[in-house]
Amino acid sequence: MRYSSLSLLRQGLTGHASWPAAWRSPALAQSYDAVIIGGGGHGLAAAYYLAKLHGLKRVAVLEKGWLGGGNTGRNTTIVRSNYFFPESVALYDFALRLYEGLSEELNFNIMLSQRGMINLAHSDHDMEVMTRAVNAMLINGIDVELLDPAQVRAELPLANFSPGARYPIHGGYVQRRGGIARHDAVAWGFARAADALGVDIVQNCEVLGFLIENGLVTGLETSRGRVSAGAVGMSPSGHSGVLAAKAGFRLPITSYALQAMVSEPVKPVLHTVAASWATGMYVSQSDKGELVFGAGLDLYPSYAQRGNLPTTQAIVAAVLEIFPAFRRLKMLRQWAGIVDVPWDYSPILGPSPVGNLYLNCGWGTGGFKATPAGGWLLAHAVATGRHHPISAPFDLARFDSAALIDEAAGAGIAH
Repeated sequence: MRYSSLSLLRQGLTGHASWPAAWRSPALAQSYDAVIIGGGGHGLAAAYYLAKLHGLKRVAVLEKGWLGGGNTGRNTTIVRSNYFFPESVALYDFALRLYEGLSEELNFNIMLSQRGMINLAHSDHDMEVMTRAVNAMLINGIDVELLDPAQVRAELPLANFSPGARYPIHGGYVQRRGGIARHDAVAWGFARAADALGVDIVQNCEVLGFLIENGLVTGLETSRGRVSAGAVGMSPSGHSGVLAAKAGFRLPITSYALQAMVSEPVKPVLHTVAASWATGMYVSQSDKGELVFGAGLDLYPSYAQRGNLPTTQAIVAAVLEIFPAFRRLKMLRQWAGIVDVPWDYSPILGPSPVGNLYLNCGWGTGGFKATPAGGWLLAHAVATGRHHPISAPFDLARFDSAALIDEAAGAGIAH
């Protein structure tokens, strides 16, 4: 639905008293062609693409809490595709290409800002490793440029270039197409577009168990009753291990808290996304002026969406070491998302050990940047019963064959 400027002004002056709902709140039907578990970005995207590309008429998204209330609303909004292995590049660059057309596709402004992302090197060894990584990315078709210290300084004038810096900046590399997007807008855009295609988005509906007959999932037991389904897609973010256990199998993942935080808003001072491999720090400035930053995981299994103080202190210390000028800013808020990290730090996509149940999980720290591709690929698996070539390398069976895709370094997070 499009609104004129006059209509938007009128709605604002009346306190949005007659503002129409962006999507319906339907009751749970007794059966669907496909059910997606998880009302975050990936789950909503999967439902949208099932209806849009595969023509499924009866699709539902089941969300235990509220739409976008999990990791979709708890990340640092970075989008990029500067990964090392060709399998990862194919996946994340597919996501970035989808992002680049997503506002038009969904008729909803996701506030994509391709301001670039710079990774910093702090030693000669860092530069050697970074040069190798850049060469691999260029071979795989990714737009990256190696930067010397002077070029980094031109891009990041507030960075710490003092002679006594604990982490002296030896250079870096930049992906110009990287940047940030508004995480809430991505979820809202997919929700609105999916609803317009007839998808039922059912919030406050927890999946309690799976109905399995002859090795096939035939439906779900939920807090709102039983529902039958032709196929089920599982996209529950950090709780994928919990749901897998309810279906009778174990995933090779561990769930951790990943913290993020924002400062008070200030005038524009940081015009790109900056990350430091040595410290794990990454920071950008939002359109509201807040500095959005994070770093490594809280390294113990947890489902708490808060994190602990020592990790918070380490994150803040890392940001202030790289950008000393930020030390006078006040913290505005802090939170954590729950990330499900596989043994090789790459996602798990495709069929599960139970028939009719398909996986989209194990994104670790890279879930938001992959949102449209994760949903697209899950929709393909649910609709066709088989992998797309992009998702095939990320099949669960790789842990049996040891065909792992170790992107621990590409994730840019201190694991």
